[in-house]
Amino acid sequence: MPKLNPQAEEINQTLKKDNPVIYRLLSDRGRGFYFPKLGIIKQSADAKGKRIDATIGIATEDDGSPLRLESISGKIGLDPKHVFPYASSYGLLELRKTWQELILRKNPSLKERISLPVVTQALTHGLSVAGSLFLNPGDRILIPDKFWGNYRLIFENMYGAALIPFNTFKNGGFDVEALQAALSKEKGKIVLLMNFPNNPAGYTPTDKEASAIVQAITESAASGKDILAVMDDAYFGLVYEKGIFRESLFALLAGAHENITAVKADAATKEEYVWGLRVGFLTFSSKGITEQSCAALQEKTAGIVRGSISNASHLSQSLILQALSSPSYANEKAAKFDLLRKRYEKVKSIFREHGGRYSKYFSPLPYNSGYFMCVELAENRNAEDVRQILLKNYDTGVISQGSLLRVAFSATPTDLLPEVFENIFKACGELG
Repeated sequence: MPKLNPQAEEINQTLKKDNPVIYRLLSDRGRGFYFPKLGIIKQSADAKGKRIDATIGIATEDDGSPLRLESISGKIGLDPKHVFPYASSYGLLELRKTWQELILRKNPSLKERISLPVVTQALTHGLSVAGSLFLNPGDRILIPDKFWGNYRLIFENMYGAALIPFNTFKNGGFDVEALQAALSKEKGKIVLLMNFPNNPAGYTPTDKEASAIVQAITESAASGKDILAVMDDAYFGLVYEKGIFRESLFALLAGAHENITAVKADAATKEEYVWGLRVGFLTFSSKGITEQSCAALQEKTAGIVRGSISNASHLSQSLILQALSSPSYANEKAAKFDLLRKRYEKVKSIFREHGGRYSKYFSPLPYNSGYFMCVELAENRNAEDVRQILLKNYDTGVISQGSLLRVAFSATPTDLLPEVFENIFKACGELG
């Protein structure tokens, strides 16, 4: 392994001293990352505020404002300084502070110190950055067997890790025993990735299940294992039933045990309904984590951002910050949540009324949150065959995944939802 940059070695020493478990969990690549404080970045910072600043690699008008095309700037209502210059590789500081405040407000169980979130190019990039920080080739990632297919590209193809699925559901709820068994089989470093509300199943653990999940992970950590717990919170907040855990498991895991390092990957993407703006966040915590260790992880994360995309869109970050600061924000969020909740309730009513008839061909997996729900087909039905019939004969598109069909009620007008399931029933019937 090549000799590490002195800046990387300096922040590694901080982690070794203050929170050695975090250091042990870092990948070889992660140990080598740092945010460059010298060179161009430092020299540009030294020149900031000077009457003449010929350091930064952008172009300006003679009045010092960003050089820009009217055909673009004329369509954007923000001050050009909040749109066209580069943002920091860490992200806009005010947005990071605002997002941290939201995390704390929405997760009242969170008592441990957390890092200031670092902005990523939405959630996929955030997960990839986490992979760069913590995954070596051959590392195993424990994951419920109902998972987003893109994890394979992110973690297996990009970083050479292996996804190790365990059973997701048992008796209509989360299979905590399967998680316990998976944890017990692992030796040494454990990486656990969980996504709630789940894609594709649309399930979030109950309050009781959430406590049991955290207990299982904590017991594994107490046995001497170093655990990296990555929470993919892409659909955070979209919970439609009482008794369902409404916080992120990150909140409970952050202070659960010194051997657990918790990572929260989230984004404005789904939470604020801005899929194409591509703004996400990575936040870290662990029991007893120091301010210096938080800063070290932030620096490494910003270094990976700097070395991959340089920085996330300034315009997107500014738009999201403006929205979060708007007096109408809360009412707007409530109205959109209510729309999704009504679609969820419509699906529930469809299965209450027709579930018995549908069970000849398919049955719903447990669901209570998020954007999606899944139906599992009877053993003699092939999901891809049904999908093709739906496209050809019923003008209907769904996602096939193994023996499942995933239905995005989030993207389906409420009055069309009954037709979706009737079409699935008819398509199954066509297979004989």
